[in-house]
Amino acid sequence: MAEGAHMAATNYTLVIGDKNISSWSLRPWIALKACRIPFAEERVRLRQPDSKAEISRLSPSGKVPILTTPNGIVWDSLAILEYLAEHHVECRLWPQNAKARAAARSISAEMHSGFATLRNDMSMDLLARIAFPWVSEALEADIRRIVAIWHDARTRFGKGGPFLFGTFTNADAMYAPVATRFRTYGVDLARFGDDGTAQTYANALLSMPQMAAWTAGAIEEVKQRASS
Repeated sequence: MAEGAHMAATNYTLVIGDKNISSWSLRPWIALKACRIPFAEERVRLRQPDSKAEISRLSPSGKVPILTTPNGIVWDSLAILEYLAEHHVECRLWPQNAKARAAARSISAEMHSGFATLRNDMSMDLLARIAFPWVSEALEADIRRIVAIWHDARTRFGKGGPFLFGTFTNADAMYAPVATRFRTYGVDLARFGDDGTAQTYANALLSMPQMAAWTAGAIEEVKQRASS
């Protein structure tokens, strides 16, 4: 069943899955938190007998996350991030520079639609530490591509801060769960062409206070599940 949390006077409610395993939920959550946009949080436990029915009651797609807004429901992580960028321009969730903005949108869409092998072979398990799996040719290609994306963005556009485009943007929200996957599976990015740029960026994501808050929430949820 859905569980409410962090309720406040706000126009938004973000419906998410379990923080330990829901990478798609993390993406809009960390953007909202990084921008200090108030929202209520509602969680649906995943992998339960009634999970699908509970989510379908809230979203036509039958998937989390879902953002309820004064303009109706927005579903799909990237759609939510686009909505936030449009309605909170002060947060600059897309870079102001046109070339940087085009690149940010492109790599965000690539993350949204691609990297199927990475998702399947290295699923999100935030609190676990798992021996790095046997690397297929397809998985190696996915990791190398991510390293290249991070290196290119940091080199071309990242001079103003620790993130892909300097300051935090939607592109960072899209790649935040990937950094957690690399930590979970102990991936040495140097094996995949990293000169240190990608690992430094991953460390910056993992060091965000918002990521610490998400992780603390995951720990609490796991404790609650163990005691129930």
